[in-house]
Amino acid sequence: MSYRAPVRDMLFAMKELAGIEAVAQLPGFEDAGIDTAAAVLEECARFNEGVLAPLNWEGDRNPSFFKDGQVTTTPGFKAAFQQFAAGGWQGLQHPAEYGGQGLPKLIGAACIEMVNSANMSFALCPLLTDGAIEALLTAGTDEQKATFIPKMVEGAWTGTMNLTEPQAGSDLSLVRTRAEPQPFVFNETAATEIYTTYGEHDMADNIVHLVLARVVGAPEGVKGISLFICPKVLPDGTRNDVHCVSIEHKLGIKASPTAVLQYGDGTAASIADSAGPGAVAQLIGQENRGLEYMFIMMNAARFAVGVQGIALAERAYQKAVQYARDRVQSRPVDGSLPAAGAIIHHPDVRRMLMTMRAHTEACRALALVAAAAFDAAHAHPDAEARKQNQAFYEFMVPLVKGLSTEMALDVASLGVQVHGGMGFVEETGAAQYLRDAKILTIYEGTTAIQANDLVGRKTARDGGAVARAIAGQVEATEGALRNRPSAACQTMAKRLAAGRRAFLDAVDFIATQGRANPNAVYAGSVPYLMLAGTVLAGWQMARSLIAAEDALAAGQDAEFMAAKIATARFYGDHILNKAAGLRDSIVEGADAVTALSLESF
Repeated sequence: MSYRAPVRDMLFAMKELAGIEAVAQLPGFEDAGIDTAAAVLEECARFNEGVLAPLNWEGDRNPSFFKDGQVTTTPGFKAAFQQFAAGGWQGLQHPAEYGGQGLPKLIGAACIEMVNSANMSFALCPLLTDGAIEALLTAGTDEQKATFIPKMVEGAWTGTMNLTEPQAGSDLSLVRTRAEPQPFVFNETAATEIYTTYGEHDMADNIVHLVLARVVGAPEGVKGISLFICPKVLPDGTRNDVHCVSIEHKLGIKASPTAVLQYGDGTAASIADSAGPGAVAQLIGQENRGLEYMFIMMNAARFAVGVQGIALAERAYQKAVQYARDRVQSRPVDGSLPAAGAIIHHPDVRRMLMTMRAHTEACRALALVAAAAFDAAHAHPDAEARKQNQAFYEFMVPLVKGLSTEMALDVASLGVQVHGGMGFVEETGAAQYLRDAKILTIYEGTTAIQANDLVGRKTARDGGAVARAIAGQVEATEGALRNRPSAACQTMAKRLAAGRRAFLDAVDFIATQGRANPNAVYAGSVPYLMLAGTVLAGWQMARSLIAAEDALAAGQDAEFMAAKIATARFYGDHILNKAAGLRDSIVEGADAVTALSLESF
């Protein structure tokens, strides 16, 4: 069995949790209700199941390769990208005035999940292009938008982020690339950028690099960073002085070329032949505000990477279920079969599959609810509503990125475990998901970077105000659960209340100790992210439990709704109940983190 897109679950979350009909009331999204979503998702599913999913294993076995300055992608990728572009999928969320379809992020997020489930290595190319488009829409001039965005939307050109220099890593204050002004060129010293996803490839005519650099004379540190457009091919058709010198050999996502790029060292057959060494670039926005602009792109990418985690978890879950249905081994412990049966009969295998399923559905719901908030933050006619939705979305981004990617690693590992020894054999395909999953917790900011953002910018800065407001919404759901007669709702109300209290204890600790004892607070930053994510994902599962019970009572889609109820119940009993332990690690466990002397490690 190959990939089958979970369209039904996506539409359920869109309608019952994310409120797609409310999104369809926003200016510009009037035609983007549930019927439109269903039509788009069904078409997206057909493309990804039929075109991209069959290339996933081929990309792992026959990855992109570098030779003589050129990158050749996996056989089939170039043709698939042409189909992807021709189908309009790159422009799904982008404005119609630039050739896009102008659909809300809520629909776009579900489609992004499908592309990544089908083939994550392939999906990284349009993911980075989306981020580049977002940055240009926010800070580019009218001329820059008109020059670059339509070509990227149509898939003729792709985009990248150049954030990382060899000596700097994640510390952008150490960026050394210099831009000589007017016209801007990178030629003071040859600049090297590493970890540039799809920094070179053969799937499009041009690659639009967005590069962080310092204008000569700019202040040191992050306050002196500017953002530039530096395309591989200049608008007049001249080859720019930028080239790929190698691509990385990686644990996973092997078909995605991760390039080392060299700027301004005299690329042969380029503008350097006539004008001398120098990669020609255009400033985006104002000088020294590059980090601000790049964060637009980074936040878009961080959300998308969280969706990648959900996507990969879904694919690993489907693979594990297939194997568990087919693999016959041992008689069930309850004697329900007269002889050996498929391992899906065994309680621990069912526990693992339910863990995979519950994590995936909970994180999907969290991401789609966050996407709807993004749409309201940008399109709602009321300023106060925009402000509240923006605050909610910003709080959610590190959770979607951090929780979903850590979850994906756990789920992919469980997928291997379900396969047993065969999971350790590459030919089954389960191991690829585990290898691919590891990068998700690292790129676009490690889990610790997301957690530090959640602690510092999203919780301590406002004294926990946004966190407490969200907890208030959780408490309202607890009340709705208690007013329902089912045992599942009563138990979920108890689990959710305990989780909310644990979350608020952690918020209070961070708000009161952030300045006085920062080491204690940041020692628990990742547990705090996991606590917040677990509780707020559990909140969505509680809301799905209510919606599914109502739909079941109305006779709607009985099998699906019964499965939603069972999955929500499992999440409460086996995942949400871990919140108290995370709370203890945060509030009471800091001393144990720092007790061991540095010399003793």
